Amino acid sequence: MLSGRGSNFLALQRDSLRPDAPYRLELVFSDQEEAPGLAHARRLGLPTHTANPRQFPGKAAYERSLIALFREQRIDLVCLAGYMRIVGAELLAAFPQRLLNIHPALLPSFPGLHAQRQALEYGVRISGCTVHLVDAGTDSGPIVAQAAVPVLDGDTEETLSIRILEQEHLLYPQALRRICRGDWRVEDRRVLPDRAT
Repeated sequence: MLSGRGSNFLALQRDSLRPDAPYRLELVFSDQEEAPGLAHARRLGLPTHTANPRQFPGKAAYERSLIALFREQRIDLVCLAGYMRIVGAELLAAFPQRLLNIHPALLPSFPGLHAQRQALEYGVRISGCTVHLVDAGTDSGPIVAQAAVPVLDGDTEETLSIRILEQEHLLYPQALRRICRGDWRVEDRRVLPDRAT
């Protein structure tokens, strides 16, 4: 699911083509008809779908339509890749611990929009990115993986964003592979190796 350029989707798509990839991309969805990520998906021959939330009587109805679409397409796991809407109760209930998101900060610091700007304004020396399971909060779900990125003197929101994005493209496929293997459990808000493995 994406709302914009789709660079993290493309990172997942590239990784999915490797022979050892434990997943494949079945559908690219956007709430924005003109999202550049959709154009990339179409060029790659991937199925796409769009739905404008404003065309539904409410969030629950919108999400029920997504659930029906995902079930029709036999989707097992949903990856948010720059999807700029908060997931609601309907989608969370339909995909418990099967919704992943990537965020451009070391959560729980700087959730929500403009995380890189928040980091710079706060004055941190290290930022990064986080892949987490989605829950009812804003970027508050159990953490799957993180990567640190130094904040350099003279960094702007743009320069820091570029360096964090490079790490996102490496981290998200690794985290998705871990989730797809299924050898994990959630304990104390962290995703840990399953005791049985």
